[in-house]
Formats: sequence, C-alpha cells, structure tokens
Amino acid sequence: MLNVSYLLPLLFSSSSSAATGETANRTSPIFTILMMVALFAVMYFVMIRPQRKKQKEEQDMRDSIQIGDEITTIGGIMGRVVTVKDDSLVIETGSDRIKMKVTRWSIQANNTAQERINKEKEAMRKAQEAEKEAKKQGKKGGRKERTEKAAEIEKTAETAKSEEPAAADESETKE
Repeated sequence: MLNVSYLLPLLFSSSSSAATGETANRTSPIFTILMMVALFAVMYFVMIRPQRKKQKEEQDMRDSIQIGDEITTIGGIMGRVVTVKDDSLVIETGSDRIKMKVTRWSIQANNTAQERINKEKEAMRKAQEAEKEAKKQGKKGGRKERTEKAAEIEKTAETAKSEEPAAADESETKE
C-alpha cells in the first residue's frame, strides 16, 4: 500500500524563515484541493475498486450455482446442491444424505465450477504443448496437424464437461 503520510507535512507547511523576517508563502487552496482529489483517486484505485470487483465475482459465483454442484460454505461444510431457491439452498452432506438449508451469502466456493476451470486450463496447456511439439518436428503441413490435435484435445475437454453432471447423477442412483 502506498504510504504518503511523510509527504503531508511538506505539502501543507509554509516555507518561511522567521530569522530573516521573510513573509510566509502560503499554499494555494487550488493546490490543496488538487492534492485531496489525487489522494482520493489513489485510494479508489488501490482499495475500493479491487474490493468491488471481488464482491461482484463472488456474487456472480453464488448466482450461477445449479443443482448438482459441489459447494463449500463459509463454515467449511461441503455438500451437493439439491434445491435452489431465491435466497437459500438445500445441500446434501455426507454418505447419510443429511440435508441442510443454507443462505446464498454463506457460500464460499463452488467446487464443481472450479474443477471445470481447472480442466479447461489443463486442456489448453495440452493443446499448446502439442502445438510446440508439432513446430519442433517441422513437418510439412504441420499447421493442419496442430489444429487437428488442438481440436481433438478441445473435444475431450468438452466431453469431460458434459460427462461431469452425468457422473454426479450416476453416483446418486448408486447410493
């Protein structure tokens, strides 16, 4: 964090010399106002804006929760969403299928969404590695081969995404 406390006495003090009898130079009110505005702008971009951005991301995550998602509450309770309502959710925890009603604001993380994001990142990393490998081989028509490999990897990532809810449904029927 930016510490400007050492600058404040320099900005607001007058530069007078009592020994020589010079008149005191005063800072203009316009300069003082400009410094206050600049200080507020710095505070906004360093503290307020990032906090609002984080709050918006958390609210979007809470609004995007669907039935079947694995979530973690602020208290550390992990469970699968069974029912979604306006301001509350019913989650199922443990192998005993204990159901709990929690409010939306108490959700800390959507584990299912995080797993999807991690799988997508892994698929993109594999596609980039395949592209680098194809470049190293220097084959004629390597670009076509690279795009085919990338498309194949993307298809596997998409099928992994689509199979995830089906796997959750299968695990519910087995228990």
